[in-house]
Amino acid sequence: MIKAGIIGGTGYTAGELIRILSFHPQVEIDFIMSTTKAGEAVSDVHQDMLGLTDLHFTDTVNTGADVIFLCLGHGNSKKILQEHSFSSHTRIIDLSNDFRLKEDSNFNGMPFVYGLPELQKKEIKNAAFIANPGCFATAIQLALLPLAGANMLHHKVHINAITGSTGAGGKLSSTAHYSWRNNNISWYKPFTHQHLGEIGQSLQSLQKKEASLFFLPQRGNFTRGIFATAYTEFEGSPEKAFKLYDEFYKDAAFTHVSKKEIQLKQVVNTNKAHIHLHKHDNTLLVTSVIDNLLKGASGQAVQNMNLMFGLDEKEGLQLKGSFF
Repeated sequence: MIKAGIIGGTGYTAGELIRILSFHPQVEIDFIMSTTKAGEAVSDVHQDMLGLTDLHFTDTVNTGADVIFLCLGHGNSKKILQEHSFSSHTRIIDLSNDFRLKEDSNFNGMPFVYGLPELQKKEIKNAAFIANPGCFATAIQLALLPLAGANMLHHKVHINAITGSTGAGGKLSSTAHYSWRNNNISWYKPFTHQHLGEIGQSLQSLQKKEASLFFLPQRGNFTRGIFATAYTEFEGSPEKAFKLYDEFYKDAAFTHVSKKEIQLKQVVNTNKAHIHLHKHDNTLLVTSVIDNLLKGASGQAVQNMNLMFGLDEKEGLQLKGSFF
């Protein structure tokens, strides 16, 4: 059994990790660390786990665990790795943005691999340290990677993506409060969102040319999921576009291209990503939907863990969406 530790155990991503790993046939949760909740029952915080686990939070770390998931606020993963010396066999999967960019990927002699399986599955399999992609970054990259791989992103790409309230984390703020979110929608960080760096980095790794991205992130009045649309000039027929995407994702475990229009409910509560293409005149519209907490965070982290340990990529992640 793989002994797994979770550091930063009280947030939404940690809660989803606990839920997935508790039913993973090859994993035993060794510890869940929280400095603020040490000694308290995990099910008192993650109440969906009532009756499913008797684990308690701890304020200590087992540095010899087989895999450590870092579910910490941005900047805090570096602190943890500086404070603890983990075993040489311990794999680290970080869910923050501390190590996603190439200039940040080598930390204290630990080379972090960017963990988007659809882009670099081979590298993930051989990695000891993974920088898990961001949620918006995952949805948008999956929408655009086939075009970059075919060297077709030469024109401006306009992107709109709306995310559920869980994307803001568990701590309340003026724009995360129910009374503000309910029956409301707004944009934030227009054209400057922090995920643009990792998106551009991945696209450039395929077509060797910087893509011109105009990204407008939006807050939705629902709890989970990302609905992203991207459009750009495209020469060729709809059939050519579908053939390009089908070929790129032919070996992808969770990313599926749909000929029919797609909707958010198809992927919520799953590790799946659905892609749809629509051609209008000389413009290609790509729609991408994921669950921000699963394929955009914890589910993808477990997918990466499976690859790192030589398991079936889908192990523990065969989740069906609640479509109705």
